[in-house]
This record gives sequence, structure tokens and C-alpha cells, in this order.
Amino acid sequence: MRRGRILIFLVLIVIVGLVVLFLAFNQFGGGTVAVATPPPTKQVYYAAQNIPQGTTITQDMLGTFALPPENVAEVMFEVGEEANLVGQTARFTLDQGTLITSSMVGAAPGELPGPAWAVQVPPGMVAVSIPTNRLATAAYGINDGARVNVNACMTFVDIDPAFQTALPNFTAVLTGTGFIPDSLPVLTVNIASGGDASKQGRVELDPTLQQPLYAIPSEPQRPRLVCQMILQDIVVMNLGNFPLQTVVATPDPNAPQTAPQQEPPPDIITLMVTPQDSISLNYFVYSGAVISMSLRNPNDNSRIDAQSATLTSLLTQYNISLPSKLPYAQEPRIDLLAPPLLPNDVVTVQPQQ
Repeated sequence: MRRGRILIFLVLIVIVGLVVLFLAFNQFGGGTVAVATPPPTKQVYYAAQNIPQGTTITQDMLGTFALPPENVAEVMFEVGEEANLVGQTARFTLDQGTLITSSMVGAAPGELPGPAWAVQVPPGMVAVSIPTNRLATAAYGINDGARVNVNACMTFVDIDPAFQTALPNFTAVLTGTGFIPDSLPVLTVNIASGGDASKQGRVELDPTLQQPLYAIPSEPQRPRLVCQMILQDIVVMNLGNFPLQTVVATPDPNAPQTAPQQEPPPDIITLMVTPQDSISLNYFVYSGAVISMSLRNPNDNSRIDAQSATLTSLLTQYNISLPSKLPYAQEPRIDLLAPPLLPNDVVTVQPQQ
């Protein structure tokens, strides 16, 4: 009797355990494993190697990678559209890994209108050239493809609005007999003095003698200098002259060999700017402004609200104090600041006029 109860109890334990295992298996691992369906993609073409400007694109230069359909633009080339891409010409240099779009390629090289480098100018932009030198190009550290800020310095003077000439005006003495009835007025202009002595001045009261004095300028008006950053994050298209299409003469094997001539340093630079900025740069160039450039990091896209640099702003910004008038001074007298002459400096002697 006792053994029968124990047997029944064991059977119940086994049944309960089987039920628990069955439920656990169905809940945690016994269901059908769902196979994840990969999202749909489209294969698009990219440059598998560096493709120079003007190169005819072949199948070996291309590679493909997958993109979600929503990220594929209409200007991209998909697999199956090889006929629209292979055989085309690169409008500009395509770096390895660049996703190729329809604006990057064109017809055959002979069918591209204009010079080969014209396709480097983005739509809506223009290329404009300005004079430059070693100082204005960060010691020629600025070259093709660099990103720069453009600075301009110019001088201003006070002028007479009517004459449009620099002040002060020259003076003259005007005398006459006035208006005589039934006749024209008689006026006579007499120059009191000529040259610098005839410049317009002002009357001042001498504080010691209490006598009026007529003061005239001792020198011409000093122009006032101002500098400002006029353009930011500008791409340099070319430093120096573009190559000219010249007829290559057949070399004479009997002619004596000449030493290769050293190319002169570049004195012109071409920038890619907006059409309005190109007009402004022309004004700065022909108005006599001095233009210089500062080199930027290619990954720096920041813009700053630059302030004009004037004598007043420099004294305030850098806390420069005006020197006091003292009863002693340095000897020898210094009228102009000149950099010290170093042993390895190259001195250029200017020819006398």
C-alpha cells in the first residue's frame, strides 16, 4: 500500500516535470526560428582608383557598393547603367572612393566645350585672377586646391566733395569793384601766394601772445590705412599661369644644348568665387588695394565676424600706450624702422633711376 502511494507520487512528479519542460520549450526555444529578411539594396558605382581629369572611364576603374534604395539619388549610376558611364570623360579629378554622379562625367575630351580646367569651376561660381607675391601667398605655401581667407588693405584721405581733390584747397584773394549800374560786375582774382604757402589753413589764437595766427599744413594729408578680411573659405584654382597651347618646334639635333632656365616665381593666382565677389575683387585690384591671403585648414568650415583693423582699433585691442614726451631720447635718432640685416640675407640693389 505504501509502495503504491510512493509510486503514484513519483509518477505525478515525472508528469509535472514533463509538462513544465514542454511549456518552457515552447516559450523560450521551441518555437519556429524566424529568419531575418535582409533589407533591399541597390548597387551603385564609385571610383575604385584615382581618375585624373579628362580620363576616359573604363570598367576596370569602377567599383560597386550597396546603398538603401531611399539613399540612391537619380544622378547616381546603378548596376545595369554601365552604358551611360563607361566611355565618358571625367570632368575633374575623381579621388578613389568618390561616388560618381552624372555631373562628374561628360562627353569625349574633344567634345568638351572650353578649356579642360573650366569644368573645375562649380556651377554658380567663376574663376578670377589677382596679382600676388611671396608674402601674399604664405611664402608660396598656398597653391592649387588650398582654402584661403582673402584680406585687403587700402588708404583713405579727405577730399573736397565738389572738386574731388584732396584737402586742403589752395586759396586766392578775390577783389572787385562790386556791381555798377547798367554794366557787368568787375571781379579780379589774385593769387596771394603760390605753392604750399597757398594751402587753406585755419586761424588759431596764440595762448601766450594772444595774437591770431594763420596755420597751414606742413605736409600733404596723411592717408589713413584700414585692413579687413573680405572673403572667407575660398578655394584656390591655380597658382601661376595656366599652360598655353603653343606649337612645339621640332628640335634640331645639331643645335647646342642649352641649360634649362629657371621658372620665375608666380605672380598671379586664380580663385573660385561668386560672380559678385569677382566684381568686388576687380574693384580692389584696380583701386590700388593690397590683397593678401591666409592659409586655412581644409577641414575648417567656420566663419568669423572679422573687425576692420585701423590705428585706433590696434591701440585699443592690444592695449598699446602712446609714448610720453620726455626731456631725453634715444641716440642715434630713429625715423624709420628697418629689420636687422642677418648674415644669410640676400641684398637686392635697386638700380638708380
